[in-house]
Amino acid sequence: MSRIWKEEWKTFKDVFDQFSERNLYKLISNRTIDGLDAPVSIGKEANIFTAKKGGESVIVKMYRLSTCDFNRMYDYLKLDPRFHVKPSKRQVIFAWAKREFRNLLLARESGVSVPVAHCVLYNILIMDGIFSGNALAQKLIHEQLKNPKKFFDELVGELVKMRAANIVHADLSPFNILVSDQHPVMIDWSAATTKENPNYEEYWQRDVKNVCAFFRKIGVNADDKNILAMLK
Repeated sequence: MSRIWKEEWKTFKDVFDQFSERNLYKLISNRTIDGLDAPVSIGKEANIFTAKKGGESVIVKMYRLSTCDFNRMYDYLKLDPRFHVKPSKRQVIFAWAKREFRNLLLARESGVSVPVAHCVLYNILIMDGIFSGNALAQKLIHEQLKNPKKFFDELVGELVKMRAANIVHADLSPFNILVSDQHPVMIDWSAATTKENPNYEEYWQRDVKNVCAFFRKIGVNADDKNILAMLK
């Protein structure tokens, strides 16, 4: 790896299975990325790193083949008419990554504030990094907003765009909304789905209720019933 020295690479060996490691080398060999920089998050479901692509900083998200919640993924995927996946663990994880890529493209085309997705290779997704100033943007749950009401109103505007595009995030919470220079950017789109999904309306209600519950806790008059009525 061009941007991780050998000793550092050994440190991360336990988070890369051989399949993912081979595909990382492919992405570097074909110049999709120049190499990994540093870990952002090492989790049970995915490992997230910063990387360089030319002079730009990008995010490399690798779904873990051994510890992903395969059953949860399949429960979401089997109801999405865009995907027809057999309950094979690897195939479900590959479809999950591809689904996030396709959802990011759809959301971006609809003007929704999301990262730009570059490519997906099996369980590895490459997308733009989201910054606040010169640092990576932090999750809403960890940030103190200067104007919570303004931020909430902007977020509702993003939900309006999503509703018009017939796409629902399906896992929206303050843990997957970034604060980029006091503006919302939504991440983690692997659970997102379209209007053709029989659970579409249920997901919308859950997302709106989760978001409104958080903003009420920080003093915003966030009425989920009003928001849901507006989104009909």
